[in-house]
Amino acid sequence: MTAAGAKLPPATESKHANRFLGHGRAMQFIEMSGRQLLRLVTEGGPSPEELARIGLKEDSVVRVNRQGDIELRRPDRWDLIGGLIGDFESRIKRETGLDWV
Repeated sequence: MTAAGAKLPPATESKHANRFLGHGRAMQFIEMSGRQLLRLVTEGGPSPEELARIGLKEDSVVRVNRQGDIELRRPDRWDLIGGLIGDFESRIKRETGLDWV
């Protein structure tokens, strides 16, 4: 149960919801390590201390979508842990060398 009392869908259902937007379009992400993310957030967004309290480690797997939402990979799900602000797209591409998939 969430704080609001609503039951969350099982992880298998939320994975599908997590990957698709309305009208059948796939949501796009860039994946990176926690270490790479920590280098990015110094320019805006949650602080490294806040991310550490949530469970982010240098060897964590994270992904960021085009809207700047940061998701942390847990053993059975992705958790939304914050967001990037500003010109994060160019910073992410520069840091990772990757494009949206």
